[in-house]
Amino acid sequence: MAPLEPWEKVLVDGELFPEEVHGQVACADCHAGQNTPDKFEAHVGLIENPSENPVESCGECHPDVVATHDSNLHSNLEGYWTVLDARSVPEDHEALDGMFANHCNSCHATCGECHVSQPNLVGGGLIEGHLFNETPSMTRNCTACHGSRVGNEYLGKHEDLRPDVHFSQGRMSCVDCHSGHQMHGAPDDCQSCHTGPEAQLAQLEAPPDHRYDGAQLPSCESCHMTVAMQDDDIEMHQQHGGDLSCQVCHSVAYTSCDGCHVQISETTGNPYYATDGSYFTFIIGKNALESYDRPYEYVTLRHVPVAHDSFAYYGEDLLKNYDALPTWVYTTPHNIQRNTPQTESCDACHGNADLFLTADKVYPEELQANLSVIVNTIPPPIAEITSTLSISPTTTITTTTVITTTEESP
Repeated sequence: MAPLEPWEKVLVDGELFPEEVHGQVACADCHAGQNTPDKFEAHVGLIENPSENPVESCGECHPDVVATHDSNLHSNLEGYWTVLDARSVPEDHEALDGMFANHCNSCHATCGECHVSQPNLVGGGLIEGHLFNETPSMTRNCTACHGSRVGNEYLGKHEDLRPDVHFSQGRMSCVDCHSGHQMHGAPDDCQSCHTGPEAQLAQLEAPPDHRYDGAQLPSCESCHMTVAMQDDDIEMHQQHGGDLSCQVCHSVAYTSCDGCHVQISETTGNPYYATDGSYFTFIIGKNALESYDRPYEYVTLRHVPVAHDSFAYYGEDLLKNYDALPTWVYTTPHNIQRNTPQTESCDACHGNADLFLTADKVYPEELQANLSVIVNTIPPPIAEITSTLSISPTTTITTTTVITTTEESP
């Protein structure tokens, strides 16, 4: 979309907006300012983004949504701090907090940046003349922020890579899988809202602090029940329905990044966030988050853009516990295809070391951090597996031995 002029970004639809429920609220009730026809006086004390304070601006009409605001990952960005806290030590928190405020906090999204305007991160601007959209725009809200990976993969914007089948065949938008319930930070368990005798136990559960924390929502198995039950005629589903994440077989190449860090501008001398490079990968590794909700042994992995010296501008060795977390992490690429190179045959994966995260693919300085996800033994080719024949509960004999015996027999 072409850049908007400043006046275009705040243009209110004078016909439609007054007719909707939000248009019947006086402007100053949300935006403050002064009630005067003089433009400059009217804007004194103006609150540009009222939903920065959602309790005051939205809570009267949307108490259920505001009640979960503190656990909304879009607003609290807790996922970032989950990682930063794990890689650092408490005494460096103040320096990291300054870095975060300068370079990361712009990813924060308010109610209005999803339902009224484009996010400020991508320039802001009203989407439909200040009309409030119950369902955010996929391209002007969701992928405006989640674009470099999720959006480009899902919409097929990478050369020679098809869009996700859910988009190309189903025309599904983000909210078809990611519900408003989740986006607003509501808990995954029913009891937290619908209280009963077990309510006290439910309140002990901490809200998710990472996108892969808690129940797997959405999950492929929620819609593809025959796969989850291993109740179809696809042999790979029957063999691997419980030990491989769906993306291991049904994703294609996706983007990984290296060396995200604070760099100094040669022009202004100011710090800014930069990434050394991005590249296409398809890597299978061990599941470091194995749990009841994510029981898989193998998952797809993506390299995250972090380095030992990512924040060196703000202090020396701020990531003292850098090795506490892998740099190759569990990922769910948004580029699902029914037919992929992995689904062509069993040996597309078995015996194919190119697809697995082995130690030789990991930067030496990151080896220790990734021990939990590195695959030490590649699954052998199918021929090696099937060549072992069981002839008794305690004895096995290989086909190679059988052939040798036959040749030596008279």
